[in-house]
Amino acid sequence: MPRSRTSFRATRPRGPEGPPGGRPEGFATDEGTGFRFIAKPKPGWSGIVDCVVLEADEPRLLRCSWTDHGGGETTEVAYRIEPHAAGTRFTYDHTGFTGTGGFFVAQILGHVRRKMLRVGLSAVLNELDEMGDLRPGSTLKPKI
Repeated sequence: MPRSRTSFRATRPRGPEGPPGGRPEGFATDEGTGFRFIAKPKPGWSGIVDCVVLEADEPRLLRCSWTDHGGGETTEVAYRIEPHAAGTRFTYDHTGFTGTGGFFVAQILGHVRRKMLRVGLSAVLNELDEMGDLRPGSTLKPKI
């Protein structure tokens, strides 16, 4: 069976961009660095994803392996930003799903990621100024 993939492109006026998703733990852009994304656990999922940086070309590309902490197949995630018209294009690809199970996982994750990128990421980016700092009066809490 062919590999399945989820993909989403968003275009936004030029400004700060970054990978969406859970809170990273141990992240660095050095190739070979292992890190985790920690999110809110859900039934049947610990909320932890184990990753390894496969390629980093700052500020254009971050490509990582992606494995559920509980096991399972390893897939790849790529975050890309590139100039586009008067703004920046952000592209998120999650590839490497195999078999029938992989097809269904890709469909589920695709739905979740599209909502996260259309709703969640836009809301966060709207709270940032052109330097990537929270705007005065933002309801978001800064990371210390």
